[in-house]
Amino acid sequence: MHEKTTRPVLVTGATGYVAGRLIPLLLSSGYRVRAMGRSVEKMVARPWGTVPGIELVTGDIMDTASLDNAVAGCGTIYYLVHSMISRKAGYRDADKTGAANMVKAAANQGADHIIYLGGLGDIHHQNISAHLISRNEVGKILQTGPVPATVLRAAMILGSGSASFEILRYLAERLPMMITPKWVSMPTQPIAITNVLEYLKGCLEHPETRGKTFDIGGPNIVSYRDLFAIFAGKAGLPKPVMIPVPVLTPRLSSLWIHLVTPVPAAIARPLAEGLSLPTVCTEHRIRDIIPQDLLTCGQAIERALDRVRQEQVDTCWADAGDLIYPEWAHCGDSGYSGGTILKCGYRAMVQGSASDLWPAVEQVGGETGYYAADLLWKLRGVMDVFSGGVGLQRGRRSRHNLRVGDALDFWRVLEMNAPHRLLLVAEMKLPGQALLEIKITPAGENRCELILLSRFLPKGIWGMAYWYALYPFHQYVFSRMLTGMAKAAGKSLLTPPRRFTPKITNAFSLPGE
Repeated sequence: MHEKTTRPVLVTGATGYVAGRLIPLLLSSGYRVRAMGRSVEKMVARPWGTVPGIELVTGDIMDTASLDNAVAGCGTIYYLVHSMISRKAGYRDADKTGAANMVKAAANQGADHIIYLGGLGDIHHQNISAHLISRNEVGKILQTGPVPATVLRAAMILGSGSASFEILRYLAERLPMMITPKWVSMPTQPIAITNVLEYLKGCLEHPETRGKTFDIGGPNIVSYRDLFAIFAGKAGLPKPVMIPVPVLTPRLSSLWIHLVTPVPAAIARPLAEGLSLPTVCTEHRIRDIIPQDLLTCGQAIERALDRVRQEQVDTCWADAGDLIYPEWAHCGDSGYSGGTILKCGYRAMVQGSASDLWPAVEQVGGETGYYAADLLWKLRGVMDVFSGGVGLQRGRRSRHNLRVGDALDFWRVLEMNAPHRLLLVAEMKLPGQALLEIKITPAGENRCELILLSRFLPKGIWGMAYWYALYPFHQYVFSRMLTGMAKAAGKSLLTPPRRFTPKITNAFSLPGE
Protein backbone atom coordinates (compact mmCIF):
# COMPACT_ATOMS: atom_id res chain seq x y z
CA MET A 1 0.00 0.00 0.00
CA HIS A 2 1.27 3.53 -0.76
CA GLU A 3 2.89 5.34 2.16
CA LYS A 4 0.42 8.19 1.79
CA THR A 5 -2.32 6.04 3.25
CA THR A 6 -0.29 4.09 5.80
CA ARG A 7 2.44 5.66 7.92
CA PRO A 8 2.57 9.40 8.60
CA VAL A 9 5.53 11.53 7.58
CA LEU A 10 7.39 13.22 10.44
CA VAL A 11 8.58 16.78 9.82
CA THR A 12 10.90 18.08 12.52
CA GLY A 13 11.55 21.77 13.12
CA ALA A 14 7.95 22.38 12.07
CA THR A 15 7.90 26.12 12.71
CA GLY A 16 11.20 26.73 10.92
CA TYR A 17 11.56 28.38 7.52
CA VAL A 18 11.74 25.30 5.26
CA ALA A 19 9.62 22.91 7.33
CA GLY A 20 6.84 25.49 7.66
CA ARG A 21 6.51 25.49 3.86
CA LEU A 22 7.07 21.78 3.32
CA ILE A 23 4.23 20.72 5.62
CA PRO A 24 1.38 22.34 3.60
CA LEU A 25 2.94 20.99 0.39
CA LEU A 26 2.89 17.44 1.77
CA LEU A 27 -0.65 17.85 3.09
CA SER A 28 -1.92 19.15 -0.25
CA SER A 29 -0.25 16.16 -1.93
CA GLY A 30 -2.27 13.74 0.21
CA TYR A 31 0.24 12.78 2.88
CA ARG A 32 -0.51 12.42 6.56
CA VAL A 33 1.94 14.63 8.41
CA ARG A 34 3.13 14.60 11.99
CA ALA A 35 4.68 17.99 12.78
CA MET A 36 7.25 18.12 15.58
CA GLY A 37 8.24 21.31 17.38
CA ARG A 38 9.01 22.58 20.84
CA SER A 39 5.78 24.61 21.01
CA VAL A 40 2.37 23.23 20.10
CA GLU A 41 0.99 26.77 20.51
CA LYS A 42 3.16 28.01 17.66
CA MET A 43 2.19 25.09 15.43
CA VAL A 44 -1.53 25.49 16.10
CA ALA A 45 -1.25 29.13 15.04
CA ARG A 46 0.12 28.19 11.61
CA PRO A 47 -2.34 28.04 8.69
CA TRP A 48 -1.75 24.29 8.47
CA GLY A 49 -1.99 23.75 12.26
CA THR A 50 -5.59 22.51 12.30
CA VAL A 51 -6.18 21.13 8.80
CA PRO A 52 -7.18 17.49 8.21
CA GLY A 53 -4.22 15.14 8.01
CA ILE A 54 -1.99 17.03 10.46
CA GLU A 55 -0.88 15.73 13.85
CA LEU A 56 1.05 17.98 16.22
CA VAL A 57 3.57 16.62 18.68
CA THR A 58 5.93 18.28 21.13
CA GLY A 59 9.50 17.15 20.66
CA ASP A 60 13.10 18.23 21.05
CA ILE A 61 16.11 16.60 19.40
CA MET A 62 17.98 16.92 22.71
CA ASP A 63 15.26 14.98 24.57
CA THR A 64 15.43 11.33 23.55
CA ALA A 65 12.13 10.38 25.18
CA SER A 66 10.18 13.05 23.28
CA LEU A 67 12.05 12.14 20.10
CA ASP A 68 11.11 8.46 20.39
CA ASN A 69 7.49 9.48 20.93
CA ALA A 70 7.52 11.74 17.88
CA VAL A 71 9.13 9.17 15.59
CA ALA A 72 6.95 6.24 16.70
CA GLY A 73 4.79 4.94 13.83
CA CYS A 74 6.29 7.23 11.16
CA GLY A 75 7.85 5.99 7.94
CA THR A 76 9.82 8.93 6.53
CA ILE A 77 11.48 11.58 8.71
CA TYR A 78 12.40 15.05 7.48
CA TYR A 79 15.30 16.24 9.59
CA LEU A 80 15.05 20.03 9.28
CA VAL A 81 16.37 21.08 12.66
CA HIS A 82 19.25 23.51 13.11
CA SER A 83 20.48 24.82 16.46
CA MET A 84 22.16 28.00 15.17
CA ILE A 85 19.44 30.30 16.54
CA SER A 86 18.58 28.50 19.77
CA ARG A 87 22.10 27.42 20.77
CA LYS A 88 24.12 30.25 19.16
CA ALA A 89 27.86 29.57 19.64
CA GLY A 90 27.20 26.04 20.88
CA TYR A 91 25.19 25.01 17.82
CA ARG A 92 27.83 22.62 16.40
CA ASP A 93 27.92 20.29 19.41
CA ALA A 94 24.15 20.52 19.80
CA ASP A 95 23.60 19.59 16.14
CA LYS A 96 25.89 16.57 16.39
CA THR A 97 24.11 15.36 19.51
CA GLY A 98 20.69 15.94 17.95
CA ALA A 99 21.61 14.02 14.79
CA ALA A 100 22.92 11.09 16.84
CA ASN A 101 19.70 11.08 18.88
CA MET A 102 17.65 11.00 15.69
CA VAL A 103 19.65 8.08 14.31
CA LYS A 104 18.86 6.08 17.46
CA ALA A 105 15.19 7.09 17.55
CA ALA A 106 14.68 6.23 13.86
CA ALA A 107 16.24 2.79 14.37
CA ASN A 108 14.38 2.11 17.63
CA GLN A 109 11.00 3.07 16.18
CA GLY A 110 11.36 1.30 12.84
CA ALA A 111 11.43 4.31 10.50
CA ASP A 112 12.54 3.55 6.97
CA HIS A 113 13.90 6.83 5.56
CA ILE A 114 15.48 10.10 6.76
CA ILE A 115 15.68 13.18 4.50
CA TYR A 116 18.04 15.99 5.45
CA LEU A 117 18.72 19.42 3.96
CA GLY A 118 22.33 20.47 4.45
CA GLY A 119 24.78 23.02 3.08
CA LEU A 120 26.76 23.08 -0.17
CA GLY A 121 30.53 23.58 -0.23
CA ASP A 122 33.82 21.70 -0.47
CA ILE A 123 34.49 20.40 3.01
CA HIS A 124 38.25 20.39 2.25
CA HIS A 125 38.41 24.00 1.05
CA GLN A 126 40.84 26.20 2.99
CA ASN A 127 38.06 28.69 3.75
CA ILE A 128 35.47 26.16 4.87
CA SER A 129 33.35 27.66 7.65
CA ALA A 130 32.39 26.07 10.96
CA HIS A 131 28.76 26.36 9.88
CA LEU A 132 29.28 24.32 6.70
CA ILE A 133 31.44 21.82 8.59
CA SER A 134 28.55 21.39 11.04
CA ARG A 135 26.01 20.91 8.25
CA ASN A 136 28.27 18.24 6.71
CA GLU A 137 28.80 16.52 10.08
CA VAL A 138 25.05 16.24 10.65
CA GLY A 139 24.56 14.62 7.24
CA LYS A 140 27.32 12.11 7.84
CA ILE A 141 25.99 11.21 11.30
CA LEU A 142 22.49 10.63 9.89
CA GLN A 143 23.97 8.31 7.24
CA THR A 144 25.82 6.17 9.81
CA GLY A 145 22.65 4.56 11.15
CA PRO A 146 20.68 1.57 9.84
CA VAL A 147 17.90 3.80 8.48
CA PRO A 148 18.92 5.12 5.03
CA ALA A 149 19.34 8.88 4.99
CA THR A 150 19.14 11.11 1.92
CA VAL A 151 21.21 14.29 2.12
CA LEU A 152 20.45 17.30 -0.09
CA ARG A 153 23.16 19.98 -0.17
CA ALA A 154 22.07 23.52 -1.09
CA ALA A 155 23.77 26.90 -1.29
CA MET A 156 21.80 30.13 -0.84
CA ILE A 157 18.03 29.59 -0.79
CA LEU A 158 16.12 32.41 -2.50
CA GLY A 159 12.65 32.91 -1.09
CA SER A 160 10.65 35.53 0.77
CA GLY A 161 11.60 35.41 4.43
CA SER A 162 14.81 33.39 4.16
CA ALA A 163 17.78 34.83 6.07
CA SER A 164 19.91 34.91 2.91
CA PHE A 165 17.24 36.70 0.92
CA GLU A 166 16.58 39.20 3.72
CA ILE A 167 20.30 40.07 3.88
CA LEU A 168 20.37 40.53 0.10
CA ARG A 169 17.20 42.62 0.12
CA TYR A 170 18.08 44.98 2.96
CA LEU A 171 21.63 45.58 1.80
CA ALA A 172 20.48 46.34 -1.77
CA GLU A 173 17.61 48.58 -0.64
CA ARG A 174 19.58 50.56 1.95
CA LEU A 175 23.09 50.82 0.52
CA PRO A 176 23.47 52.30 -2.99
CA MET A 177 27.23 52.03 -2.43
CA MET A 178 28.87 49.18 -0.55
CA ILE A 179 32.36 48.56 0.79
CA THR A 180 32.46 44.80 0.31
CA PRO A 181 34.76 41.88 1.21
CA LYS A 182 36.67 39.96 -1.43
CA TRP A 183 34.02 37.22 -1.44
CA VAL A 184 31.66 39.47 -3.42
CA SER A 185 33.14 37.85 -6.56
CA MET A 186 32.86 34.27 -5.27
CA PRO A 187 30.73 31.95 -7.47
CA THR A 188 27.56 30.45 -6.02
CA GLN A 189 24.56 28.51 -7.31
CA PRO A 190 21.42 29.73 -5.51
CA ILE A 191 18.18 27.77 -5.61
CA ALA A 192 14.58 28.93 -5.24
CA ILE A 193 12.70 27.73 -2.15
CA THR A 194 10.01 26.35 -4.50
CA ASN A 195 12.57 24.03 -6.10
CA VAL A 196 14.02 23.02 -2.73
CA LEU A 197 10.55 21.92 -1.58
CA GLU A 198 9.96 19.92 -4.75
CA TYR A 199 13.26 18.09 -4.26
CA LEU A 200 12.41 17.36 -0.63
CA LYS A 201 9.01 15.98 -1.57
CA GLY A 202 10.49 14.12 -4.54
CA CYS A 203 12.93 12.24 -2.30
CA LEU A 204 9.94 10.87 -0.43
CA GLU A 205 8.47 9.57 -3.68
CA HIS A 206 11.64 8.17 -5.29
CA PRO A 207 13.14 5.26 -3.32
CA GLU A 208 16.29 5.37 -5.47
CA THR A 209 17.37 8.50 -3.56
CA ARG A 210 17.61 6.67 -0.24
CA GLY A 211 21.01 6.66 1.40
CA LYS A 212 22.56 8.98 -1.17
CA THR A 213 23.85 12.56 -1.19
CA PHE A 214 22.86 15.07 -3.88
CA ASP A 215 23.84 18.64 -4.70
CA ILE A 216 20.84 20.82 -5.51
CA GLY A 217 21.02 24.21 -7.19
CA GLY A 218 19.27 26.45 -9.66
CA PRO A 219 20.23 26.89 -13.33
CA ASN A 220 22.50 29.92 -12.72
CA ILE A 221 26.05 30.13 -11.40
CA VAL A 222 26.57 33.74 -10.35
CA SER A 223 28.75 35.87 -8.11
CA TYR A 224 27.32 37.73 -5.14
CA ARG A 225 28.00 40.91 -7.08
CA ASP A 226 25.76 39.53 -9.84
CA LEU A 227 23.04 38.73 -7.30
CA PHE A 228 22.95 42.31 -6.04
CA ALA A 229 22.68 43.57 -9.61
CA ILE A 230 19.87 41.10 -10.41
CA PHE A 231 17.99 42.08 -7.26
CA ALA A 232 18.35 45.78 -8.02
CA GLY A 233 16.95 45.23 -11.51
CA LYS A 234 13.93 43.29 -10.24
CA ALA A 235 13.27 45.75 -7.40
CA GLY A 236 13.56 48.83 -9.61
CA LEU A 237 16.63 50.09 -7.76
CA PRO A 238 19.84 51.55 -9.18
CA LYS A 239 22.62 49.00 -9.51
CA PRO A 240 24.69 49.29 -6.30
CA VAL A 241 28.27 50.45 -6.56
CA MET A 242 30.58 47.89 -4.94
CA ILE A 243 34.10 48.58 -3.74
CA PRO A 244 35.83 45.35 -2.63
CA VAL A 245 38.47 45.68 0.10
CA PRO A 246 40.66 42.95 1.65
CA VAL A 247 40.19 44.02 5.27
CA LEU A 248 36.54 42.99 5.83
CA THR A 249 36.71 39.72 7.74
CA PRO A 250 33.60 37.52 8.20
CA ARG A 251 33.31 38.93 11.73
CA LEU A 252 33.34 42.52 10.50
CA SER A 253 30.98 41.58 7.67
CA SER A 254 28.54 40.01 10.12
CA LEU A 255 28.59 43.10 12.34
CA TRP A 256 27.86 45.28 9.32
CA ILE A 257 25.01 42.96 8.28
CA HIS A 258 23.67 43.15 11.85
CA LEU A 259 23.60 46.95 11.73
CA VAL A 260 21.96 47.25 8.30
CA THR A 261 19.61 44.25 8.15
CA PRO A 262 17.21 42.53 10.61
CA VAL A 263 19.48 39.45 10.76
CA PRO A 264 21.43 39.45 14.05
CA ALA A 265 25.19 38.95 14.12
CA ALA A 266 24.83 35.51 15.73
CA ILE A 267 23.15 34.29 12.53
CA ALA A 268 24.93 36.59 10.09
CA ARG A 269 28.42 35.50 11.07
CA PRO A 270 28.08 31.78 10.22
CA LEU A 271 26.38 32.77 6.95
CA ALA A 272 29.09 35.32 6.12
CA GLU A 273 31.84 32.80 6.84
CA GLY A 274 30.28 30.46 4.28
CA LEU A 275 30.59 33.07 1.53
CA SER A 276 34.39 32.79 1.39
CA LEU A 277 34.39 29.63 -0.75
CA PRO A 278 32.66 28.55 -3.97
CA THR A 279 29.23 27.00 -3.39
CA VAL A 280 28.54 25.37 -6.75
CA CYS A 281 27.01 21.97 -7.51
CA THR A 282 29.60 19.33 -8.43
CA GLU A 283 26.99 16.95 -9.89
CA HIS A 284 23.39 17.09 -11.10
CA ARG A 285 22.12 13.49 -10.77
CA ILE A 286 18.97 14.55 -8.93
CA ARG A 287 17.75 16.49 -11.96
CA ASP A 288 17.22 13.20 -13.77
CA ILE A 289 15.53 11.51 -10.79
CA ILE A 290 13.27 14.43 -9.84
CA PRO A 291 12.81 16.59 -12.97
CA GLN A 292 11.29 20.04 -12.48
CA ASP A 293 11.44 23.54 -13.93
CA LEU A 294 14.24 25.30 -12.09
CA LEU A 295 13.68 29.00 -11.47
CA THR A 296 16.46 31.36 -12.48
CA CYS A 297 17.87 33.77 -9.90
CA GLY A 298 15.86 36.57 -11.46
CA GLN A 299 12.63 34.56 -11.40
CA ALA A 300 13.18 33.48 -7.78
CA ILE A 301 13.93 37.05 -6.65
CA GLU A 302 10.94 38.42 -8.55
CA ARG A 303 8.64 35.84 -6.99
CA ALA A 304 10.01 36.53 -3.50
CA LEU A 305 9.56 40.28 -3.93
CA ASP A 306 5.97 39.75 -5.06
CA ARG A 307 5.27 37.73 -1.92
CA VAL A 308 6.75 40.48 0.25
CA ARG A 309 4.72 43.20 -1.48
CA GLN A 310 1.51 41.16 -1.16
CA GLU A 311 2.26 40.26 2.49
CA GLN A 312 2.12 36.57 1.67
CA VAL A 313 5.32 35.56 3.44
CA ASP A 314 4.34 32.11 4.72
CA THR A 315 7.42 31.55 6.86
CA CYS A 316 10.37 33.69 7.90
CA TRP A 317 13.86 33.03 9.28
CA ALA A 318 12.73 34.64 12.55
CA ASP A 319 9.98 32.00 12.98
CA ALA A 320 12.58 29.65 14.43
CA GLY A 321 12.90 31.66 17.65
CA ASP A 322 11.91 29.82 20.80
CA LEU A 323 8.55 30.61 22.35
CA ILE A 324 9.78 30.90 25.92
CA TYR A 325 7.32 31.48 28.73
CA PRO A 326 9.18 33.27 31.54
CA GLU A 327 9.00 31.18 34.68
CA TRP A 328 7.90 34.15 36.75
CA ALA A 329 4.95 34.75 34.42
CA HIS A 330 3.19 31.82 36.07
CA CYS A 331 4.15 32.69 39.63
CA GLY A 332 1.81 35.51 40.47
CA ASP A 333 2.63 38.90 41.89
CA SER A 334 5.69 40.33 43.62
CA GLY A 335 5.83 37.38 45.99
CA TYR A 336 7.68 35.44 43.27
CA SER A 337 10.75 33.91 44.93
CA GLY A 338 12.98 34.80 41.97
CA GLY A 339 12.62 38.55 42.58
CA THR A 340 10.28 41.51 42.45
CA ILE A 341 8.08 41.91 39.41
CA LEU A 342 7.87 45.59 38.47
CA LYS A 343 4.82 46.96 36.61
CA CYS A 344 3.59 49.98 34.72
CA GLY A 345 -0.05 49.97 33.59
CA TYR A 346 -2.50 52.36 31.96
CA ARG A 347 -6.21 51.98 31.23
CA ALA A 348 -8.89 54.05 29.50
CA MET A 349 -12.57 53.65 28.65
CA VAL A 350 -13.19 53.74 24.90
CA GLN A 351 -16.34 54.06 22.84
CA GLY A 352 -16.82 51.04 20.63
CA SER A 353 -16.57 47.27 20.80
CA ALA A 354 -13.55 45.00 21.15
CA SER A 355 -13.88 44.08 17.48
CA ASP A 356 -13.70 47.77 16.58
CA LEU A 357 -10.45 48.24 18.49
CA TRP A 358 -8.74 44.94 17.74
CA PRO A 359 -7.33 45.79 14.26
CA ALA A 360 -5.36 48.67 15.78
CA VAL A 361 -3.99 46.35 18.47
CA GLU A 362 -3.09 43.59 16.02
CA GLN A 363 -1.28 46.01 13.70
CA VAL A 364 1.00 47.47 16.38
CA GLY A 365 4.70 47.70 15.52
CA GLY A 366 6.42 47.23 12.19
CA GLU A 367 5.53 49.85 9.59
CA THR A 368 2.54 50.98 11.68
CA GLY A 369 4.66 51.90 14.67
CA TYR A 370 3.46 52.17 18.26
CA TYR A 371 0.87 54.96 17.91
CA ALA A 372 2.91 57.37 20.05
CA ALA A 373 6.48 58.58 20.59
CA ASP A 374 7.76 56.63 17.59
CA LEU A 375 11.05 58.54 17.80
CA LEU A 376 11.61 57.12 21.28
CA TRP A 377 10.79 53.61 20.06
CA LYS A 378 13.25 54.02 17.18
CA LEU A 379 15.91 55.27 19.58
CA ARG A 380 15.33 52.20 21.77
CA GLY A 381 15.66 50.04 18.68
CA VAL A 382 18.99 51.65 17.74
CA MET A 383 20.25 51.14 21.30
CA ASP A 384 19.26 47.49 21.07
CA VAL A 385 21.08 46.96 17.77
CA PHE A 386 24.29 48.50 19.10
CA SER A 387 24.08 46.30 22.19
CA GLY A 388 23.80 43.18 20.01
CA GLY A 389 20.01 42.83 19.90
CA VAL A 390 17.62 42.60 16.95
CA GLY A 391 16.25 46.15 17.20
CA LEU A 392 13.19 47.24 15.25
CA GLN A 393 14.59 46.16 11.87
CA ARG A 394 13.11 42.67 12.14
CA GLY A 395 9.65 44.15 11.67
CA ARG A 396 6.67 41.84 11.18
CA ARG A 397 5.78 38.99 8.88
CA SER A 398 2.53 40.76 7.92
CA ARG A 399 1.38 44.31 8.50
CA HIS A 400 -2.24 43.30 9.16
CA ASN A 401 -2.26 40.03 11.12
CA LEU A 402 -0.33 38.24 13.81
CA ARG A 403 -0.06 34.68 15.00
CA VAL A 404 1.44 33.09 18.11
CA GLY A 405 5.20 32.80 17.75
CA ASP A 406 5.55 35.68 15.28
CA ALA A 407 8.49 38.02 15.64
CA LEU A 408 7.34 41.63 16.06
CA ASP A 409 10.27 44.06 16.03
CA PHE A 410 12.14 43.22 19.25
CA TRP A 411 9.12 41.36 20.68
CA ARG A 412 7.64 37.91 20.06
CA VAL A 413 3.93 37.07 20.22
CA LEU A 414 3.55 34.87 23.29
CA GLU A 415 -0.24 34.64 23.44
CA MET A 416 -3.11 36.07 21.42
CA ASN A 417 -6.84 35.84 21.96
CA ALA A 418 -8.57 37.97 19.31
CA PRO A 419 -10.26 40.37 19.80
CA HIS A 420 -9.40 40.72 23.46
CA ARG A 421 -5.76 40.18 24.29
CA LEU A 422 -2.22 40.34 22.92
CA LEU A 423 0.78 39.31 25.02
CA LEU A 424 4.33 40.05 23.86
CA VAL A 425 7.62 38.90 25.36
CA ALA A 426 10.69 41.10 24.86
CA GLU A 427 13.62 39.73 22.84
CA MET A 428 15.67 42.93 23.11
CA LYS A 429 18.86 43.05 25.12
CA LEU A 430 17.73 43.77 28.69
CA PRO A 431 19.06 43.43 32.24
CA GLY A 432 15.97 41.32 32.96
CA GLN A 433 12.84 39.93 31.30
CA ALA A 434 9.85 41.95 30.08
CA LEU A 435 6.26 41.34 29.00
CA LEU A 436 3.88 43.77 27.32
CA GLU A 437 0.15 43.05 27.42
CA ILE A 438 -2.57 44.88 25.52
CA LYS A 439 -6.09 43.95 26.56
CA ILE A 440 -9.62 44.96 25.55
CA THR A 441 -12.38 44.25 28.08
CA PRO A 442 -16.10 44.82 27.26
CA ALA A 443 -17.66 47.33 29.70
CA GLY A 444 -21.27 47.71 28.62
CA GLU A 445 -23.06 48.46 25.40
CA ASN A 446 -20.70 49.84 22.73
CA ARG A 447 -17.94 50.58 25.21
CA CYS A 448 -14.89 48.76 26.45
CA GLU A 449 -11.78 49.26 28.54
CA LEU A 450 -8.41 49.39 26.78
CA ILE A 451 -5.55 48.27 29.02
CA LEU A 452 -1.80 48.36 28.48
CA LEU A 453 0.42 46.69 31.07
CA SER A 454 4.19 46.30 31.13
CA ARG A 455 5.88 43.85 33.50
CA PHE A 456 9.57 43.47 34.18
CA LEU A 457 11.66 41.06 36.23
CA PRO A 458 14.98 42.85 36.81
CA LYS A 459 18.30 41.04 36.90
CA GLY A 460 20.36 42.48 39.70
CA ILE A 461 21.02 46.12 40.46
CA TRP A 462 21.42 47.02 36.78
CA GLY A 463 17.95 45.73 36.07
CA MET A 464 16.47 47.86 38.84
CA ALA A 465 18.40 50.90 37.62
CA TYR A 466 17.22 50.29 34.05
CA TRP A 467 13.56 50.09 35.05
CA TYR A 468 13.51 53.21 37.22
CA ALA A 469 15.57 55.21 34.70
CA LEU A 470 13.05 54.45 31.96
CA TYR A 471 9.93 54.59 34.13
CA PRO A 472 9.10 58.25 33.30
CA PHE A 473 9.41 57.39 29.60
CA HIS A 474 7.12 54.37 30.08
CA GLN A 475 4.51 56.63 31.64
CA TYR A 476 4.76 59.13 28.81
CA VAL A 477 4.69 56.52 26.04
CA PHE A 478 2.07 54.08 27.38
CA SER A 479 -0.56 56.70 28.17
CA ARG A 480 -0.24 58.14 24.68
CA MET A 481 -0.26 54.67 23.10
CA LEU A 482 -3.79 54.11 24.41
CA THR A 483 -4.94 57.39 22.89
CA GLY A 484 -3.20 56.59 19.61
CA MET A 485 -4.73 53.12 19.35
CA ALA A 486 -8.24 54.47 19.91
CA LYS A 487 -7.66 57.18 17.30
CA ALA A 488 -6.27 54.64 14.80
CA ALA A 489 -9.43 52.57 15.29
CA GLY A 490 -11.57 55.66 14.67
CA LYS A 491 -12.88 55.68 18.24
CA SER A 492 -12.86 58.30 20.98
CA LEU A 493 -11.83 57.99 24.62
CA LEU A 494 -14.60 58.26 27.19
CA THR A 495 -12.05 58.71 29.98
CA PRO A 496 -8.42 59.85 29.82
CA PRO A 497 -5.70 57.20 30.26
CA ARG A 498 -5.10 56.56 33.95
CA ARG A 499 -2.13 54.85 35.54
CA PHE A 500 -2.82 51.81 37.70
CA THR A 501 -0.76 49.17 39.49
CA PRO A 502 -2.66 45.88 39.40
CA LYS A 503 -2.33 43.10 41.87
CA ILE A 504 -1.88 40.15 39.57
CA THR A 505 -2.68 36.66 40.72
CA ASN A 506 -1.57 35.17 37.40
CA ALA A 507 0.82 37.15 35.24
CA PHE A 508 -1.14 36.23 32.13
CA SER A 509 -4.43 37.62 33.39
CA LEU A 510 -5.82 40.62 35.18
CA PRO A 511 -8.21 40.44 38.15
CA GLY A 512 -11.78 39.54 37.29
CA GLU A 513 -10.96 37.09 34.51
